[in-house]
Amino acid sequence: MTTALTQIPNFVAGTWDIDAVHSEVGFSVRHMAVSKVKGRFDGVSGHIVTTEDPATSGVEVRIDLATINTYNADRDGHLKSSDFFDVENHPELTYTATGFQEDGDGYVLNGELTLKGVTKTVPLHFELNGFGPDAYGGTRVGFSAKTQINRKDFGVNFEGLQNGVIVVSDKVDIHIEVEAVLRTA
Repeated sequence: MTTALTQIPNFVAGTWDIDAVHSEVGFSVRHMAVSKVKGRFDGVSGHIVTTEDPATSGVEVRIDLATINTYNADRDGHLKSSDFFDVENHPELTYTATGFQEDGDGYVLNGELTLKGVTKTVPLHFELNGFGPDAYGGTRVGFSAKTQINRKDFGVNFEGLQNGVIVVSDKVDIHIEVEAVLRTA
């Protein structure tokens, strides 16, 4: 069942620009089958459109893959190489979606994720944190989201082994915190 977004407290229809300073796209991946490596992308941009009809609401996001940050310069350099993201030839990840549905306590957005020239439908499970005024006279909206992808589905095929142990798992957990500002005319 889909509910009109206008039933959400303080709902505002419009186009929202992602505030890169107050947003984060992060990830975690198993390393050596015993721990997780976490990281983030610092270059996130895009916009969100909210309408009264969830079927016509949507999102367009671009991530500059060269801004990967795992808090280790050597590892970041390796992740930018052709072993992983190949940022020289594929500098961006994009996610575009139109329409979403209620899903339990949150929502699901089925969008097209493009990475290394490969496009796949990826569901994004998200929670709407709310709409509200900011300290500068504007209006903001916040979302928390998560999904999981298989990196090999997108041509990220690094097969490193150390002593027979897989260095990096295929499954990548993605978590997103977005704050966006309502565009004014």
